[in-house]
Amino acid sequence: MSAGEPVDPTTTAAWARLAGLADAYEADLRGTLTTSWVEKHTLLAGDLHVDLSKNLVDDAVEEALLALADEVDLAGRRQAMFSGERINVTEDRAVLHTALRLPADASLTVDGQDVVPEVHEVLARAYAFADRVRSGGWTGVTGRRIETIVNIGIGGSDLGPVMAYEALEPYRQEGLTCRFISNIDPTDAGQTLSGLDPETTLFIVSSKTFGTLETLTNARLCRAWLLDRLPDGADPEAAVAQHFVAVSTALDKVADFGIDPENAFGFWDWVGGRYSMDSAIGLSLMVAIGPEHFGDMLGGFHAMDEHFRTAPAAANVPLRMGLLNVWYTNFLGAHTHAVLPYAQLLHRFPAYLQQLTMESNGKSVRWDGTPVDHDTGEVFWGEPGTNGQHAFYQLIHQGTRLVPADFIAFARPAYALTDTGPDGQSIDVHELFLANFFAQTKALAFGRTADEVRAEGVAEELVSARTFPGNRPTTSIMAPALTPSVLGQLVALYEHITFVQGAVWGIDSFDQWGVELGKQLAQQLGPAVSGDAAVAAEQDPSTQSLIAYYQENRG
Repeated sequence: MSAGEPVDPTTTAAWARLAGLADAYEADLRGTLTTSWVEKHTLLAGDLHVDLSKNLVDDAVEEALLALADEVDLAGRRQAMFSGERINVTEDRAVLHTALRLPADASLTVDGQDVVPEVHEVLARAYAFADRVRSGGWTGVTGRRIETIVNIGIGGSDLGPVMAYEALEPYRQEGLTCRFISNIDPTDAGQTLSGLDPETTLFIVSSKTFGTLETLTNARLCRAWLLDRLPDGADPEAAVAQHFVAVSTALDKVADFGIDPENAFGFWDWVGGRYSMDSAIGLSLMVAIGPEHFGDMLGGFHAMDEHFRTAPAAANVPLRMGLLNVWYTNFLGAHTHAVLPYAQLLHRFPAYLQQLTMESNGKSVRWDGTPVDHDTGEVFWGEPGTNGQHAFYQLIHQGTRLVPADFIAFARPAYALTDTGPDGQSIDVHELFLANFFAQTKALAFGRTADEVRAEGVAEELVSARTFPGNRPTTSIMAPALTPSVLGQLVALYEHITFVQGAVWGIDSFDQWGVELGKQLAQQLGPAVSGDAAVAAEQDPSTQSLIAYYQENRG
């Protein structure tokens, strides 16, 4: 299945069956949620406890979804990915982010070469570097130890590291902080560098090709900032070599920038940017939390990989969740998917998933180039609870749109705090927090009927406004605590959910040509923005008008 023609899912018997089931389906979570149903739909994957019971399915729908997976040969596509076949057909590449977390004694041959030793060689070099920074063995050019790491990257070179850095805050080394620059808006670099001491700041430039416009522009800004602020007499060449390292495979460009190629950490063309946080792209995170905890995170990734690769379909959490997303997208008319972590440390997780899912599955052609004739790729979004409850939950509860939602929570808090109530009673704030987590999925599932509202004594003219329809689908994901291993499991879970959907739809989830056109046009428009009237005259009337407004108001 790696490079052959994809199966058009709409031609399968299972698709036709699902269409018929959707037409006849009447949601009734109040009647569905029996003890036996909940037990059947509570699954385990590594440390994750996953409750699928509040989804809008019945036995017939679930059987048809599993049949659909069989009829598009999802298992064959999965095997092709894990074995290193070139399933990214538009770029003629293997898709082997899973190789980044294989144990050192594993073996995986791609194009005649075992990639596992290479992965662990780079990992060992990165770990050794992280240990030098953490111990103070690596210093700035004036001999002072490093206190701040600034990661310069964009997309997958930023979203993964910053998400994980925030999520694993309790595991960071005291006295070492990380900051992140991604946006080409100069405000990003200006604010990130504000207040930093150049003598104790180390920059990591993360760009596989060392040619990404935003990353190299920001890297040059940071280099100029460093050289302008170091004490007089500091050797510029030595300063750049000591205060900059790279995550890149373009060693010639790294050297031209002034970075010692010995301090460049590479990865491979079979690692897509949005799948790269567990490669050397995670170098800033390795420094922050240390090699041991980073290794624990890799172990979590691998545990979920093995679950997805080996678990029977009925018990396979990424498979089941991916198929549910297909059901909602293609048969029940859902356009978006909310991810709602009840964990403040995961406040960047929805943003991370936006790139993972939408860059992967935002496609309108199959991997053989033929157009799809069905919807693909939901809009992923979300915010941490309970903030979201006071913002957008109104639409999820009582709006006209179907919004499937994943709720994520942990039994043990990162910070165990207690409050004292008005009556002097001690209140466990984490338990108060989790009460909201449990209440929201219950309210979304069961709602509140008009009769129940009337029984509360609500005036008749207000009954309809106070009625909740219920039957709003949710999945609840819980774990004992947000550890490095659990974070790895969560990320890999959504990687494989994304894969399942792409495999069913027959699309290449591993290219991203949609990001290229705007980048190319930005390069072409640069002279017009700078005042080249001839280039501006070549543009469409709207673009000409907008550029003219900018030039009039630049000041």
